[in-house]
Amino acid sequence: MDESDVGITCFISQLPGFRGILKQRYADFIVNEVDLDGNVVHLTSLVAPPEIAEEKVVKMTDEPNKSYDAEIESFRALAGDADADSLRAFIDQINSEAEESVAHITLSPSSDKSHRTAMHNFFKENMKFLVTDTVDGPDASSKCIRVRLNSGGNSGRGKNSKKRKERNEKSYDSRGSKNWPEHLGKFIKFHLYKENKDTQEALGVIGKMLGIQPRSFGFAGTKDKRAISTQRVTLYKVRASRLAALNARLIGIKIGDFCHVDDGLVLGQLYGNKFTITLRGVTADSDDTIKASADALGRHGFINYFGLQRFGSGSVPTHMIGAALFRGEWKAAVNMILDPREGDILLLDTRRYVDFLNYKVRSQRGNIREVREYYKESDDIEGTLRQLPRYLVAERAILQCLKKSPGNYLMALKAIPRTLRMMYVHSYQSYLWNHAASRRVQKYGSDQVVLGDLVHCKEEHRGKVTEEKVNALFNTDFEDDICDDTYDCSHLDDISNTTAAEVKSTLVKAITQEDLVAGNYTVEDVVLPLPGSRVMYPLNDIGEVYHDLAKKDDVNLQESSHGIKEFSITSMSGAYRRVFQKPQDFKWEILTYTDGNIPLAETDLDVVDRILVKEDMDCAREEVKHEHNHKIQSVENEVIAPTDTDEPEINMKAKLHNQESLSSSHEEQKAVKMSFTLPSSCYATMAIRELLKTSTSVAFHKTLN
Repeated sequence: MDESDVGITCFISQLPGFRGILKQRYADFIVNEVDLDGNVVHLTSLVAPPEIAEEKVVKMTDEPNKSYDAEIESFRALAGDADADSLRAFIDQINSEAEESVAHITLSPSSDKSHRTAMHNFFKENMKFLVTDTVDGPDASSKCIRVRLNSGGNSGRGKNSKKRKERNEKSYDSRGSKNWPEHLGKFIKFHLYKENKDTQEALGVIGKMLGIQPRSFGFAGTKDKRAISTQRVTLYKVRASRLAALNARLIGIKIGDFCHVDDGLVLGQLYGNKFTITLRGVTADSDDTIKASADALGRHGFINYFGLQRFGSGSVPTHMIGAALFRGEWKAAVNMILDPREGDILLLDTRRYVDFLNYKVRSQRGNIREVREYYKESDDIEGTLRQLPRYLVAERAILQCLKKSPGNYLMALKAIPRTLRMMYVHSYQSYLWNHAASRRVQKYGSDQVVLGDLVHCKEEHRGKVTEEKVNALFNTDFEDDICDDTYDCSHLDDISNTTAAEVKSTLVKAITQEDLVAGNYTVEDVVLPLPGSRVMYPLNDIGEVYHDLAKKDDVNLQESSHGIKEFSITSMSGAYRRVFQKPQDFKWEILTYTDGNIPLAETDLDVVDRILVKEDMDCAREEVKHEHNHKIQSVENEVIAPTDTDEPEINMKAKLHNQESLSSSHEEQKAVKMSFTLPSSCYATMAIRELLKTSTSVAFHKTLN
């Protein structure tokens, strides 16, 4: 897929640009989340703070050390020896209060619903310290009962669950402690640092070590896989010391900066991201060319396109699947997701091998295209599922549903996790927006407001409106570089009908002749809509771009062709997006290097390690000074002593290594390192595109390597 295929065709400046490689190493792309208060999130400590109070042990009953022999024998008559023995071992484990305990047990599968009901009732009547629920069995006709320790309350089940929803409370599984100290916030907030892993993958690893589901974690946004990133995460009723202990076992992941808070994070609770990006292998006519391009980006910004990653990395772009959903072509949409794709090969590089380890498919080898072709030719769902890697979430969800309900393609599409399936329809909105933005720049340029443009109203002209509504309207929660795999985890929540109706009339207006004369608005105020039922379109020919392009795809933006609300563009509120965006706090510099393996930017973990090394070094010096005063000098010569300069240590190490490499075959090369902050709805790759005047596709930058 080329950028022009999704409407990315224009630039703001007419400068020539230069050559540079984006993400030659994942360490060349560093992302730090920025919270709603504008604070940049950093990993600064791996140590858990001293516990304020010890967690009280959850007691199963008022009777200490009760064996439950009679109850287990009754259960044996109901469930059989195997399940009774499993229950006995589970209770013994709970009584022993073992730290590394099993979170739950799963009983033998049963297709008899009345028997499963009797089992549930047994636990309710005889072992109230345990709770049960039902999970899928090994085949479509059977179910299994899962048993776990009750953390208090009804865990969101039964009649009280409706009352909980009315109180806007969230349900939680049996995580955490029943007797959590009242003076501690019920959520632990920590900073997640990860290298070359997407957010879901990193949280999956942590969750597996803790014995909890990935959905238990709260976070504000997903971050790119091929990058180093730091973001906030929350977890319900888990001790900081338990989390900190994982650092010794985690590879490519670190967690720290622990504190207790009252509320968990949800998607969208961030201002944006700070990016530190290094372009390697830079070649230009002169340094003046680089300077002119960088200065232009800082002054004028870039066209706020949705980047290529918004449309997926496969040969079937996600917006084409979205168009099929809007048309109500369920089977066609399923086929687009499942059918063989050009270049769809399972690469056994380091990153993919980590995926195999995480999902226990080390025996899986070969070509995903062959797996897709096998299903297309055979319709063998069982055989395909055995071969399909677990990270292909959408494909597996569809096949598992078709296995239970053959031919029900709509149900199969709804089996895909909501954040993933909504990616398809949002991708089509983004596709239309990109084309409209390009047409706007082609016809009217990027330096003036014209009659009929939509603009973000000035504060003095929009009346009473809350900041929350402003953010709801303009922050569409598309994260930059979410992931370059099939599993794209981005998410867009439609704003409520009430809010949308209010912001439509108070925050956006069409430019009139009077506005042009008064000069109240600049090109920075210009917005374009993401199609929906509660947005207005520009009152000039740009508005027609949406309808003309959608008509070519047989999509009607005015009325739905089916009654499925979540796949209907007329049921989506829509939103607005600024056409032009300037990078904030933009800084850049030209570096030279001779070894491409040496990092050119310092990460959060580099800073933490440097502090730890310095502390260890100081302690070692004190010991040596005390015992062997005459050996101080020799010890100092064995380590790199801190300098009084402001130059980062990572650059100093790079220079030392470069000096050693100058005599080798390495040639000196240039790099451009830059840092800037963008709101959460903006793509850093589009800023890089404006700078280089080249494509940002992965395939293109691989050719430069």
